[in-house]
Amino acid sequence: MRYTVKAARGASEVISLSLIADNETDAIRQAKEKGYDVISVKAARVIAWSVHRRERFPLLLFSQELMALLDAGLTLVEAVETLAEKEKNSASGKLLNGVLQHLYQGRTLSHALEQLPTAFPPLYVATVRASEKTGGLKEALARYVEYQTQVNTVKRKLGSAAIYPVLLLLVGGAVTLFLLLYVVPKFSHIYADVGGDLPLLTRMLMNWGALLSANPVLVLGGIAILLGAVAYGVTRPATRSWLVPKLWNAPVVGDRLRIYELARFYRTLGMLLRSGIPLVRALEMASGLLSPALRVAMQRASTAIREGQPVSQCMEREGLTTPVARRMLRVGERSGQLAPMTERIASFYEDEIARWVDWFTRLFEPILMAAIGIVIGLVVLLLYLPIFELAGSIQ
Repeated sequence: MRYTVKAARGASEVISLSLIADNETDAIRQAKEKGYDVISVKAARVIAWSVHRRERFPLLLFSQELMALLDAGLTLVEAVETLAEKEKNSASGKLLNGVLQHLYQGRTLSHALEQLPTAFPPLYVATVRASEKTGGLKEALARYVEYQTQVNTVKRKLGSAAIYPVLLLLVGGAVTLFLLLYVVPKFSHIYADVGGDLPLLTRMLMNWGALLSANPVLVLGGIAILLGAVAYGVTRPATRSWLVPKLWNAPVVGDRLRIYELARFYRTLGMLLRSGIPLVRALEMASGLLSPALRVAMQRASTAIREGQPVSQCMEREGLTTPVARRMLRVGERSGQLAPMTERIASFYEDEIARWVDWFTRLFEPILMAAIGIVIGLVVLLLYLPIFELAGSIQ
């Protein structure tokens, strides 16, 4: 959930921070970690999800363009000025102008980005801050672009795998609703005029048609309210909080969700380590990508690692690795190449997810098509069953 935190740093600087946190206590903790004294905290109201999506800052494109301008020989201020001028009539341009104001005042780029947490997440700010100590901003941007490209690739694979089943559900649902809302009422009038005994299931279907014909507004309104309530419930944080643990406890899906989160975690951890961020700090920052259950385990592992215990051993004890990942972590510890090894672990997990998604879609799609066909075929069969019986009696 997003919180607006009014905070102070020093005697004169008072700013408003927008933070994503589990609760108010977590928001206060995040603000204090940034060095602020919290004045007030309140939950930010999100008016519309679609508006929020349209106004999202294109961070990946910004990083690519900034890297290209810096590589062309422009200074940092000149590069940001160029990007702000290019987007001067948009919300992104206004945001970049805010970044420029901090740069004109002699502040670092990481400080300027930190004042805009809705556009620049803590992982991005930390990467830029680490690069400022070594003078490798272009290399840091290149690492982030590579990292985000890999993450987006996994998301696209999951999204592409879900498109066809969703289309099947939409088309099958539309055909079923057409039969139930239009065709069945027509048949109910025909059978009511003809009379005679009907099979039990057909009578039930005809009763539905008669009810819809007599009260169309009431029935259709009830269906619309039910669908709206389901859609509203899915978007509520409380519903998601209840649903996610159920999915995690599912026999097959839960294991894949865990692998997906670990892939994101190790990918982010590798990017942070390559940026020069210390291991414990990188673990704490990357743990924000994990679900609450894994986050608690990660906190325990971080504490043990801070005390000097081996990374592979701590991760294994808290259930944050698989056998293959554990061995790869051990190799990374022995060779001093922990950053590239975590990225290899992420690639291994991502390949495993891709194989499972491909297998699942190949199995699920024909099962879904068969289920939709059975439902539609059953409705049609019940509609025509009395006609078949009448034809048999005439013969």
